[in-house]
Amino acid sequence: MITKELREIGKQYGTPAFVFDTDAFASQAEWIDGILGEQISLCYSIKANPFLLAALPSCIKHVEVCSPGELAICERLHIPPEMIIYSGVNKGMEDITRALRYGVGIVTAESVQHVCMVNEAAKQLGMQQVPMILRLSNGNQFGMDEKDLAEVIDKRDQYAALDIMGVHYYTGTQKKKADQVNKEIRVFTEFLTQLEQEHHYTISHVEYGPGLAVEYFNEPFAEKDKQLLGEVAEALHELGGRYHLTIEMGRFLASSCGYYLTSVADLKNNGGTEYVICDGGINQLKYYGQTMAMQVPEITVIAKDGQLSEAEKETQRYGYTLCGSLCTTADLLVRKAELPKLQIGDTLVFHRCGAYTVTEGIGLFLSRALPVVVLYSGQNGARLVRKPYHTDLWNTPGLEV
Repeated sequence: MITKELREIGKQYGTPAFVFDTDAFASQAEWIDGILGEQISLCYSIKANPFLLAALPSCIKHVEVCSPGELAICERLHIPPEMIIYSGVNKGMEDITRALRYGVGIVTAESVQHVCMVNEAAKQLGMQQVPMILRLSNGNQFGMDEKDLAEVIDKRDQYAALDIMGVHYYTGTQKKKADQVNKEIRVFTEFLTQLEQEHHYTISHVEYGPGLAVEYFNEPFAEKDKQLLGEVAEALHELGGRYHLTIEMGRFLASSCGYYLTSVADLKNNGGTEYVICDGGINQLKYYGQTMAMQVPEITVIAKDGQLSEAEKETQRYGYTLCGSLCTTADLLVRKAELPKLQIGDTLVFHRCGAYTVTEGIGLFLSRALPVVVLYSGQNGARLVRKPYHTDLWNTPGLEV
């Protein structure tokens, strides 16, 4: 996406704003799907960015939903229920019953209790052979340990309403080394082989989240992402050659398509430090791993007159500390950014904001409005999908909203 288009969006809808380039999202998904090949299905974890559900490319075969709220979003957008893998560490009977009534394609069980609850809910609804996959833990609060999972497999005949198809495995995000992922796949494959051989169980579906890292701070960004996927592709193909495999991704699919626009509201020099006060802040912008605002993401400057600033063309750079609008010293976006000469009213465009930041920020702090959200494509142009939402309504005692 070029700066001209972002400039027009900022001018039309104001700042702060999130802009998601749906063409870039589709391109990333199609590239990943091409690397994975026909034997492997691609799943989008919508917790990374639910707004992109409005522009799912056809190469994404599943969406992972991890809460009743995310399921409600899918219902409103009429996402085909057979696409949905219904996950989440905390499931109640009401949540499960609602998901089954909607017709979700697969339910993930994070515990033995989940298995029992889904089985009971299915029986009450008169349903049979509800597709289920069991989540394997890697030593944290998610999923089941190997003993409990194997015990469910051994007793699978007791869960008459379920079709326990296979196993789900995801251990975490931002894995920067291919060796780590390749080793994890080997260990996972050994466990699956043990299930088949020692428990006389045929696995018909495996969901795996590789948790590949996205490069936020060091160029070349896209090239590093491509190199990492290329280095784990062989192991993924081997796993896909043995099982019906679904690869679940969120960050790796969505990060590169997003931009965050925030305007310069004030400029001042305090004690020799050049401070920039932005109309956004850490309540809206978050990069994974940006410790104490030390790392610098890619930032583009759009001058207040709407031009591709002469300042942006300057070779001279100035050191700025970029701060948000919150009344806390923690509201640092970047501790030292080398940028062209700034003026009040300029717009700062932060790149690679397509995953998580739109939902992870501390949005209710100081009762500031949530940013607008805009979807952009070359064919359809800019489309406003969320107006500014004034969170003071949520923070007013006794006010029904």
